[in-house]
Amino acid sequence: MNEPMHRTVEANGIRIHLAEQGSGPLVLLCHGFPESWYSWRHQLSALSAAGFRAVAPDMRGYGMTDHPAEIERYTLFHLVGDMVGVLDALGEKTAVIAGHDWGAPVAWHAALLRPDRFRAVVGLSVPYRPRGSVAPTSVMPQNAEASFYQLYFQPPGVAEAELEADARTALRKILYSGSGDVPRRNPGAPSAGVGMVPRAGGFLTRMPDPETLPAWLGESDLDFYVQQFMHSGFRGGLNWYRNIDRNWELMAPYAGASVTVPALYMAGDLDLVVSFPRMKEVIADLARYIPQLRGTIMLPGCGHWTQQERAREVNQAMIEFLRGL
Repeated sequence: MNEPMHRTVEANGIRIHLAEQGSGPLVLLCHGFPESWYSWRHQLSALSAAGFRAVAPDMRGYGMTDHPAEIERYTLFHLVGDMVGVLDALGEKTAVIAGHDWGAPVAWHAALLRPDRFRAVVGLSVPYRPRGSVAPTSVMPQNAEASFYQLYFQPPGVAEAELEADARTALRKILYSGSGDVPRRNPGAPSAGVGMVPRAGGFLTRMPDPETLPAWLGESDLDFYVQQFMHSGFRGGLNWYRNIDRNWELMAPYAGASVTVPALYMAGDLDLVVSFPRMKEVIADLARYIPQLRGTIMLPGCGHWTQQERAREVNQAMIEFLRGL
């Protein structure tokens, strides 16, 4: 079987589109923003060849999966519930769950909330962060000139209008700007300006528009992403950000809880997420909240799109981790 099979399942009250390849123990692959099941294309084939059943959904709000309009239907409880529902729809009792970008908090929290269903977890880019003492948006950076992009995403309709005006340009800029291919003056150094959106512009204002795409992203790959967002729009994906404070409220009972299942964390050393304030300390301290952390892998020269920019290394690390369970 050289290509993924596609189907739609009913799970957690919505229809979820899945790409599936291989047979064996289930590995569930959760993508982030602004992405698609397609972000895991290299892992679907590699995991399948290694003897696993790899399943990559279009997450809630994306691609061919349903995209409810209501903001409050995109909490972490909904997103983890979707993944539990996918397991039920597939007839599987347990899975290893992997997530990248926004998919990583889904994967970490799936393992935290339902270790009986998710027996191990792989997080890419975004590390597990224990619940803080204050609502997250209250401490996000902002000043007279700019605000953190997650604050820019909060008002409904604003980011949608910017990104949907020209989806191809938006996706090309975002995918290139987040990659390790962008020239950097001081690679890996923390910066107060990371992720800041000028108040006199938008999310895309300061992003370079490449003349040619990086080696890991072909024109046909970009075509696929554009087609997906022309279908779904960006609202669903942006609604995940609009629940950041609500997630913090909902997770109050789990304050201080540990992720108890075996875990692996991977990120690029040029990933902008790693440069966010205090993130290096969070990564260094992961084992405190994840007692079965099997490794922290930093990929040199890799940016945000971990499993696409460094497919071979990510595949190798994931398969080694899975075989060691």
